[in-house]
Amino acid sequence: MTYNRLVRMRNVVRNGWSDIDVQLTRRHDLVPNLVESVRGYMTHERETLEAVAWARSQAIATAGASLGTRAVAEMALGGAVGNLFAVAERYPTLKASQQFLLLQEQLTSTENRIAFARQHYNEGVRQYNTSLAEFPRNLVAGMMGFTSAQLFAADAGDRANTQVNV
Repeated sequence: MTYNRLVRMRNVVRNGWSDIDVQLTRRHDLVPNLVESVRGYMTHERETLEAVAWARSQAIATAGASLGTRAVAEMALGGAVGNLFAVAERYPTLKASQQFLLLQEQLTSTENRIAFARQHYNEGVRQYNTSLAEFPRNLVAGMMGFTSAQLFAADAGDRANTQVNV
């Protein structure tokens, strides 16, 4: 029974990660459309657009990396997109663009989904790791090769600060 419970909990963690991955992929797919929709309006904001494109490429490149590395890259992408939205506030014609508003809504919705999926995943990891440490499950877990899972969070020192200049 203990073994089966650990397997179920490990599967909850894996499923939770899969949910996060789906939403991160959705964000990766939306970002190029956002950049293209603002490119014509934001002629003087080349660095902002390049920062978003670079952060997206870094996030995609970390797909097979450790969870910590991927979390840092994804947080940097989220920060770059947030910075792009902040800069877009300076362009009234851009803010009136239906395509931009639709993409902004889709990205905001995706960010909310990522946050929810991350919260669900981290709760599954917490429960799973707690079960691995509790006696007598820790004995079964050790004999059967179960290892602890990593939370999807970046260290405070690794987080990129988003600068918003108004």
